[in-house]
Amino acid sequence: MRYAPPGLCVNDFALLRDDDGTYAVLHLQGPWTSEFDHLRMETSYGRATSTDLVGWRPESTAFGNGLPGRFDQQAVWTMHPVPYGGGMAMFYTGVSGLTDGGWPLQSVGLAYSDRTDGTGWRRHGTGPVVEADARWYRTGERMGWRDPFVVRDDASDGWVMVVCAADASLPVEVSGCVAWATSDDLEHWTVHPPLISPGDVDELECPVLERLDDGSWLLIGSIGATRGFEAWTAPRLRGPWTRRGPLGPTGSYAPRVIAAPDGSRVVLHTTPRRVGLTDSGERCRGMLAQPKSLVVPDGSAPRLEWWTGLDAWLLEETTEPVLHAVGDVDVSGRVEITLRTGEDGPALVVGCDGKNLWVTGPAGVPLGETVLTEPAATLRILTVGEYVEVYADGVFVLTTLCYAGHPAPWTAVTEGRTRTLPVRPVRLPDPDRDDASAVWPGPAAP
Repeated sequence: MRYAPPGLCVNDFALLRDDDGTYAVLHLQGPWTSEFDHLRMETSYGRATSTDLVGWRPESTAFGNGLPGRFDQQAVWTMHPVPYGGGMAMFYTGVSGLTDGGWPLQSVGLAYSDRTDGTGWRRHGTGPVVEADARWYRTGERMGWRDPFVVRDDASDGWVMVVCAADASLPVEVSGCVAWATSDDLEHWTVHPPLISPGDVDELECPVLERLDDGSWLLIGSIGATRGFEAWTAPRLRGPWTRRGPLGPTGSYAPRVIAAPDGSRVVLHTTPRRVGLTDSGERCRGMLAQPKSLVVPDGSAPRLEWWTGLDAWLLEETTEPVLHAVGDVDVSGRVEITLRTGEDGPALVVGCDGKNLWVTGPAGVPLGETVLTEPAATLRILTVGEYVEVYADGVFVLTTLCYAGHPAPWTAVTEGRTRTLPVRPVRLPDPDRDDASAVWPGPAAP
């Protein structure tokens, strides 16, 4: 249900599926700390494998920094492998050093492998294959040229790359954009003006392109300021692109799309946690979350829904206290559901009064809130350790963290009436892990 490598945390990642159906994740990795030095702590890619996108097995490190003097000597950031020949080509972010003002100098490099499992990489040359073009993008202080994502061009026999960049024509605080480049051979690229430049985004990170069943395109981009991600759609790669609004709520980041074992299209993303595993700890990089179904209705905004592949991990209903659980509740008027209690009363509560949805901790301290586009008829709540996710009418709408209180029977209060809710306990893939990356086991018994 949650994955991070032993003793470390997960940041941006890429997903692969081998010919035998085995999945692999390549991911940035670093220690649990709020003072995160990405130039010294994100210098290698971790790798893990899975048969179902839920239970992950950590493997060895798969890639690391380049040699001194090269464009990737300081750090290697977000990557994207694509099938090529009988193996793979991987585009990745390299950091050579810092500007005088302390900003990372970024460019995109290329590596090849004869394998399809995310291992065996060899660099293509000693320099980058594509860099920011100063005609359209910032190239010094506050620059961006990272998080490449490559797909086949729908207007030629070549390739299209999208990149997180900074639009040079806009003030830096709203310059976040998606740059793009084209190539016939993966090694020589022509940079073009921004594909998407909203004008109200600080950083538009980790862009993803997904071709839909009707031949149109979906672009998902992470928004730095909100720490969530949004969606755009277009009939062709070159546009016109229509902004569809938020797809993942605040706290979900760096999404990737892949076909699940059942053939459905799902999204995986990262989710944060807190240093020290306490509510007072600073937020830090976290874990890989479980898949959500990607639903793209004709002519309307895409959404993330509960993926039925998770049902196999749910046990029989109970009304006993459970730390890892899924529960459903009908919404008729204002409802408040208590999931955990403390010495002074409720410690974790999910509430909804139609369109307004919120989560509170001890003493009613707000932990998260959102306003739904339509009043909710049902809520599904998932807790995995400290993680809380809420689905409204099946759609993923809110996520937060809570380390307080002890598990209690879930109770819902509506118009002064209290009822106990049955829940289905969640079976964790590896419940016996005991390191900094294990799912939080809950507070000690009172």
